[in-house]
Amino acid sequence: MALPWLASSYILAAKEANMEPPRPVNPAYRTFVSYIDKSREFYAAQGFTEPYRWACFADVPFTPLAKPLRSAVVTLITTASPEWDGPAAERPPNGVYSMDGADPPARLFTDNRFWDKQATHTEDLDSYFPIHRLQELAAEGELILAPRCHGVPTEYSQRLTMEVDAPEVLSRCREDKVDAAILVPL
Repeated sequence: MALPWLASSYILAAKEANMEPPRPVNPAYRTFVSYIDKSREFYAAQGFTEPYRWACFADVPFTPLAKPLRSAVVTLITTASPEWDGPAAERPPNGVYSMDGADPPARLFTDNRFWDKQATHTEDLDSYFPIHRLQELAAEGELILAPRCHGVPTEYSQRLTMEVDAPEVLSRCREDKVDAAILVPL
């Protein structure tokens, strides 16, 4: 049975764990993939004993915007990685990175993320990182685009995200005097 919508590593892990085989997709109907169930099964098959969970925090630092959007500095934060033209084995490790908000890259690296690669693609940067729409809004005076946008490639570790990546992104946003950040996870 062909299962092109699943990553080969997931299929291998599922077989090794004697998990229920994925069901075939009927293109005539909307399908539903439970990301959390698939993630939990994937990590359990790799031997992780702690079930994978959504990040859930009772106390979050989100606040209302303290000034009109027209006078607010806005940035984008993505989970996509920067493009890499070198050999895959020499790809730098994931970590927080920044890019020029006025001159963003033509594309970002997304192939290492799990998403439905049969149903869509990421050739259109604005479909998952709407930097050009923000540039247009900034040109119209609707907001002030921050000098930098940021990337936080997914590490699937809530601890690393909370203790390492989030403080680094916050520091960079403060350097740029950012008032609002739009999170655009892939």
